[in-house]
Amino acid sequence: MATQGGQQAYGFPARNYVLYSFIVATGGAIAYSLLKSSHLQESARPLQADSSDPNAFDKASKSIRVIDRQKLAEQQRQGDSNAGFFQSDWSTIGDRIRGAILPEWAQYLPAFVTKLQNELSGEPGTLADEMWQDAHDPQVHPEIERDAMVRVSNELCDEEKAFLRKRKHHTKKALARYLNIPEEEIHPDDVPTLAMCGSGGGLRACVAGSSYCLSAEECGLFDCVTYTAGVSGSCWMQTLYNSSLTHQKFGNVLKHLKNRLGTHIAFPPPFLNMVTSAPTNKYLLAGPYEKYKGFKNADFGLVDVYGLLLGARLLVPKGEVDIDSDNLKLSNQRKYVDEGAHPLPLYTAVRHEIPDEKTLEKERVPDDVIEESKKEAWFQWFEFSPYELWCEEFGSGIPTWSIGRTFHAGKSTGKDNIPIPEIRIPLLMGVWASAFCATLSHYYQEIQPVVQGLSGISGLDHMIKQRDESLIKVHPVQPATIPNYAMGMKEQLPEQCPESVPRSKELELMDAGMSNNLPVYPLLRPGRDVDILIAFDSSADIKQCNWLRVADGYARQRGIRSWPIGTGWPDPADSGPKDTGEEIAKADKMTTAQATENVERASQDQQSQRDANEAAAKASNEPAESKDKRQTDLDYCNIWVGTTEERTATGEPPPSKMVEAEWELMRPDAGISVIYYPFVANPKVEEIDPETSDFMSTWNFIYTPEHVDKVRELASANFKEGEEKTKMAVRAVYERKKKSRLQREGKSKS
Repeated sequence: MATQGGQQAYGFPARNYVLYSFIVATGGAIAYSLLKSSHLQESARPLQADSSDPNAFDKASKSIRVIDRQKLAEQQRQGDSNAGFFQSDWSTIGDRIRGAILPEWAQYLPAFVTKLQNELSGEPGTLADEMWQDAHDPQVHPEIERDAMVRVSNELCDEEKAFLRKRKHHTKKALARYLNIPEEEIHPDDVPTLAMCGSGGGLRACVAGSSYCLSAEECGLFDCVTYTAGVSGSCWMQTLYNSSLTHQKFGNVLKHLKNRLGTHIAFPPPFLNMVTSAPTNKYLLAGPYEKYKGFKNADFGLVDVYGLLLGARLLVPKGEVDIDSDNLKLSNQRKYVDEGAHPLPLYTAVRHEIPDEKTLEKERVPDDVIEESKKEAWFQWFEFSPYELWCEEFGSGIPTWSIGRTFHAGKSTGKDNIPIPEIRIPLLMGVWASAFCATLSHYYQEIQPVVQGLSGISGLDHMIKQRDESLIKVHPVQPATIPNYAMGMKEQLPEQCPESVPRSKELELMDAGMSNNLPVYPLLRPGRDVDILIAFDSSADIKQCNWLRVADGYARQRGIRSWPIGTGWPDPADSGPKDTGEEIAKADKMTTAQATENVERASQDQQSQRDANEAAAKASNEPAESKDKRQTDLDYCNIWVGTTEERTATGEPPPSKMVEAEWELMRPDAGISVIYYPFVANPKVEEIDPETSDFMSTWNFIYTPEHVDKVRELASANFKEGEEKTKMAVRAVYERKKKSRLQREGKSKS
């Protein structure tokens, strides 16, 4: 197995698990000692470790000493009584122990710790003093002079509305090039709104998503896109694209990843060198220092360390000298989108809450909802754009440049009434991709197949499932926090907002993949009016999780008729008669009247679907093809389309059929078109399979240039398989919108 810098290609350095534990412990010692020496808060909590002593890390850091061997040897030669045989022998023994257990770089850790402690002590002339002075300098951080207010509204913010108007001019020109239509023939109202989203999946999603987007960029499709959205690793991709590191070219994104991913993000030597050497030390540490000194209740947790590691690896260019601090603030990305030159990026995170039974009963929630709440996680989605942080359940948001400030009753406050600068992107990158903050229930889902396969303990799986109600409430790793902008706003928040929200000082946010690994929900927000949603799915267990299907419940709950119900991977249960025990049990509980009603409802649904297909086929002069054949698998590119028609039949709508002909997209009642590219193996590209290739694990943080090239090759091959089908869909939606406009204009004239 190839190695680089003392690292194995697919994991951490040799002796990886022992060394990883050592790094976590050392990181805890560093974090705790920094917080104490900087007086950032009255009581600092160290990272949790396997120790009953809460001061273990502090004691460990104090016990570290740097030994000057030359001075010691000189003292021994001069007969210094303080440099006796015991000290010399102990030093030798220590060297032998360190050499046997730890790599060579570990002996320099005490020096790094000491240097960091000195620089972050807050004494005049130190790095901490310089960073805190900068934090109060409006020339460095202009946003600190601005007053921030919570915007209570479900409408898009004014800045995004202005962006949409300007973006339309660019997408009109791009659509003309993409479809080879003279630009003067295209009416602005006919231009479809395209959104492109990428899944979670760590570096696999980041590299694969960048590769898919490069293919879309090369054929002219990406220029037609109005929104991009990401979960987890796809948020990293968007961060890099909207930075000076890549100049908004996905080829440059991949080039940057090749230069930076050959070293593990947690490999200590380069990271420690960056946080203790100029200019990268100030570049990386200013954000965490401001956060924990400016926010009284801030904690230094694993997610914050993770974000700092990500920033050092992904936001520092090759050579680690030519850095640009503009890349560290999300609000600075507006310079790439204000004039509509590029799509508006949406980043996502979720807050997890399960109301207790007493709260639900107090609010008179129906019993069936209470029972469901015991089984299901309640997630509130937060979307971050260069303009605003907004939450649908809160019905409100704040300017992006004010994230990190404390708020009360809708107005920002600050320590000594002085706001701190905007929270930095590295900390957000940790939040956006903090999949390790999952609940115990999520963790068990990962290992459940192994447990089920173990002989002799078959009852263990059943026992754990019975306790899932408790497991789903526990996060072994504490999520990161930001100040809660909705604190003290009980009267202004919507009724569906949990009662705990206006009382909480902090918002605990984590990876949105805990709820859905595809960021579909923000793209369905009213006002964005997405016509075509293109999803690049690089999820692990891509067939089993079926994230597109998860969005069905969201669409039903919010009455989004245009969403195509039943998209995604075929459900094996749909391929044959419903003869499972569960279905039999349901049938046993039905009365004759209920059974008759269900049969009539199903007949109405089927007839409604057949009538719609026949009408559309007739309108488009296409033969009415049979839609009765069942789906058994998905292709490299798959298309579904929803419907906007009012349903007369009650109950669940019939599943959407996969689009096979252009006329299906041109039906007058056609809704949102979903184009789905699953990142799967392709026989045209050998030696890579997202399901079996070791380096494509979500938890792998090393990609060699060869790995990046291989992922790019596979994504390119898969995109080519669906390139013409995608263009057909875009053209069909454009023609449908054009026909609809002409019909409206004709009616108004008559």
